[in-house]
Amino acid sequence: MFPLRPLLAASPRVASARSVLRGAAAGIADLLLPRVCVVCESPLAAHERGVVCGRCWTRLDGLPHPQCTRCGHPHIKHSCRWCDLLPPFIRAVRSVCWAPSGAGGAIVHALKYDGWRAAADGMAERMARLAWPIDVIEERTALVPVPLSHARLRERGFNQSELIARALASRWRIPVWTDLMSRQRNTETQTRLTPSDRLRNVAGAFDVSSSVSTRLRGAHLVLVDDVVTTAATLNACAETLMQGGARIISYVTFGRARSASDRPLS
Repeated sequence: MFPLRPLLAASPRVASARSVLRGAAAGIADLLLPRVCVVCESPLAAHERGVVCGRCWTRLDGLPHPQCTRCGHPHIKHSCRWCDLLPPFIRAVRSVCWAPSGAGGAIVHALKYDGWRAAADGMAERMARLAWPIDVIEERTALVPVPLSHARLRERGFNQSELIARALASRWRIPVWTDLMSRQRNTETQTRLTPSDRLRNVAGAFDVSSSVSTRLRGAHLVLVDDVVTTAATLNACAETLMQGGARIISYVTFGRARSASDRPLS
């Protein structure tokens, strides 16, 4: 007897029938369980991919121009104070939109706290479009997501920064390195802390395995997180990676918190 599976796989008629059945099943699923945007709860159009509608994506409050060529922060009176938050070995920083307010913050919340993992792909798609200095594009070795503690990872079930990093890696065509760094303790959430408390909260929280020092040596790594506020967490990670042998670090995030001078006039 001839094996059945290869014959079925090779038959255009069978493949066409399978396609029709898949389409019918998807149509029935949309009828019984209509897809809605996880941000505004409006029905998603048939052509819309993911879990966030096109209108919510267009409502992102993007960082305005002109921006600092290093930290990507909008200029205030032709000066850049945001660079002062960064260690000298940080090459460049880029973010898509302001957060946690507005549509950007709502999308982050849907991913991070409501468990809508598919939102990470749309976030990474917009992060991939950010403009970078040419040396960053040519040198970036790998993406490194900010790690969660073991307790937080068990509680949430996933690391949102890793989901974003993996979706971004497929677009930038560079690897994701998740084995470089670990979070040694379960730090308090940074959301409600003052800038000085944020620094104390993450001090000494990260560690690099000695087994990866060869891979780290001379690397230009890009740290990935969902939102950056004072850069305390990213800076602590970068310091750890530099001590492990990295040559230079850049940051990329979906959201960036406004400072007092960035707030729009009411």
